[in-house]
Amino acid sequence: MNSTFVNEVMSKDVLTLDKSTSLQEAAENMKKLRVGCVIVTEENNPIGIITERDFVTKIAAEGRPLFTEIKEVMSTPLITVDAEDTIWEASELMKEKLIHKLPVKEDGNITGIITTSDIVRISSVGSDSEMRRICDQILLRMEKE
Repeated sequence: MNSTFVNEVMSKDVLTLDKSTSLQEAAENMKKLRVGCVIVTEENNPIGIITERDFVTKIAAEGRPLFTEIKEVMSTPLITVDAEDTIWEASELMKEKLIHKLPVKEDGNITGIITTSDIVRISSVGSDSEMRRICDQILLRMEKE
């Protein structure tokens, strides 16, 4: 079976903001760039992530003020995947950690992001027989667990 690698599917549109950025500014940047998350940095080093889901569960639901710094609601430590890992490995990590957005690292730098939507999109490409083959492989691996 040919493998598809993370760097073939990932989005290279990654928004990074300093940990002291306000929630309001983060939301404005996410809207402007049409992205679903922010990689939070400290001295240009990635330390966490804040997602659209965080805006619902940690901000709106808790009534946090929009001047709150993003470091107060970010998820940390930052879980990443290597650009040369396979889609299968990324999927397994997402399933294990219960996450939907996975920053991609190359040479120690965040160079992209892969999401569950990206994985669904790539798995739906191709003929019905190709899709069936992929599903069969997934089922076989699940049976081994």
